[in-house]
Amino acid sequence: MKKNPNLLWIVAIALGWLFDFLFWKQAPGVNFAIFVMLCLVGGFFLLWRDEKHASRGSLWLIPLILFFAAVTFIRAEPLTIFLAVVFTLFLMAVLAMTYLGGRWFMYSISDYVSGFLKLIASMMARPLTFNAEVKREQAESGVAAPKRNIWPVVRGIVIALPVLAIFAALLASADVIFGQQLDAFVKLFNLEKLPEYIFRLIYILIGAYFLAGIFLHAAIQSKDEKLIGEDKPLINQLLGFIESTIVLGSVTILFTAFVFIQFRYFFGGQSNIHIDGYTYSEYARRGFGELVAVAVFSLLMILGLGAITRRENEAQRKTFSGLSVAIVVLVMVMLVSAYQRLSLYEAAYGFSRLRTYTHVALIWIGLLLLAVVVLEILRRERVFALAMLIASLGFAATLSVMNVDGFIVRQNVMRATQGQGLDVPYLVSLSSDTVPVLVSEFKDQSLPGLTRDAVGAVLVCRLQTPDRVSDKDWRSFTIAKWMEKNMLKNIQGDLNNYQVTTPDGLPQMVTPGHVFYKCYQSQY
Repeated sequence: MKKNPNLLWIVAIALGWLFDFLFWKQAPGVNFAIFVMLCLVGGFFLLWRDEKHASRGSLWLIPLILFFAAVTFIRAEPLTIFLAVVFTLFLMAVLAMTYLGGRWFMYSISDYVSGFLKLIASMMARPLTFNAEVKREQAESGVAAPKRNIWPVVRGIVIALPVLAIFAALLASADVIFGQQLDAFVKLFNLEKLPEYIFRLIYILIGAYFLAGIFLHAAIQSKDEKLIGEDKPLINQLLGFIESTIVLGSVTILFTAFVFIQFRYFFGGQSNIHIDGYTYSEYARRGFGELVAVAVFSLLMILGLGAITRRENEAQRKTFSGLSVAIVVLVMVMLVSAYQRLSLYEAAYGFSRLRTYTHVALIWIGLLLLAVVVLEILRRERVFALAMLIASLGFAATLSVMNVDGFIVRQNVMRATQGQGLDVPYLVSLSSDTVPVLVSEFKDQSLPGLTRDAVGAVLVCRLQTPDRVSDKDWRSFTIAKWMEKNMLKNIQGDLNNYQVTTPDGLPQMVTPGHVFYKCYQSQY
């Protein structure tokens, strides 16, 4: 980049302007994925021109970035979109941190923290020093600076604009005819929005500055040749083996007692729901959050003690690993209990977003605990951070692939076929991701009549809220909204038998089976 420093700023400013073009007054949609692609192309182009080639390890991040970027315009469920955006930005940051070295899969948690702090520092400071470094190196080598330098032009324009504005205002006050002509000129360029244009110009330049810092960091500081704690532990092992053994042993005894005493509650199913006066709801919910908290804190305890405990011989190492494995096994039994409690609650009251998130999270927490056991036995503590990253990415990817809102519809319709009610207002409140599943279920002639009518009621309610599927600018395009609009249009003729009224402006209806439904959830 030092061979042609202007190219860096041209690309950065272009990307800043494209951000403004894609996102200003636009809802998130395909614009995010397009901007991510443009940033990747721009970054790789600059680094390739500077003969900085990506390591093989860093290239593995590209498919992950593209996957999560694509999710942002394929799905519409809020948490899925949020996680897709977060992990897209996270993985792009990791790519910038490890572009030349590519050893991100060997990073510890300390490496990630240190790497992100260095990246932020580069975003803030490196563009300031870049031009000075280029000029100094050119002066030392005797190479003449490039004749074409855009920064004097940019600085001149920025300085000239307020000066022209002051003089134009004074001259307009001095002469009425000039003032009229100036007003016509201002209207021609819509300059009454000048404050907005200035604001947008400022954040374009700020964004370009930060992007330039990221590109420079990838070119200069992304070799990651030496990782934290690779040669010697980051934290001195201050705690003795006996102290850690007492802690782990006492926790193991406590967990064993808990599992033994509560075993019949863990796996007794519905037959034990009323034991000791618990109602169905209380049994399903009681202790669920606490069991998940135990799993998380147990994991942190094992990792923390493993980092600070001295193990001076093989027997001590085996004892520590054995107690850690025992705790993890007991915690996994507790997670099975938590999973069962959640399943009972879902069977009784149906699926919701929070229950579905928790359902998926429990599976990935269990897999993470299993990975901890394996890594502890193999003594590969550095890989714990990779295991946590894989579990986090796996959770987000599972939500993206499974279609959370569609899954909720499918499971709740299945419950309805077994004699349970279908919460029509709740299904209406979900995102556009539900529509393909709703249409498929409505067309299923094997559904019981009342259940099919309830599914149709959800579709009718969605038709009564056209703003949800109104046409958007192409920058806000999402596949979920596009599918909702077209599928509702195609199914509309099959829903003419529903009687719709809108008292107080809120739609409600009577199905062909003479069942009354509201399209909105009551507020208490």
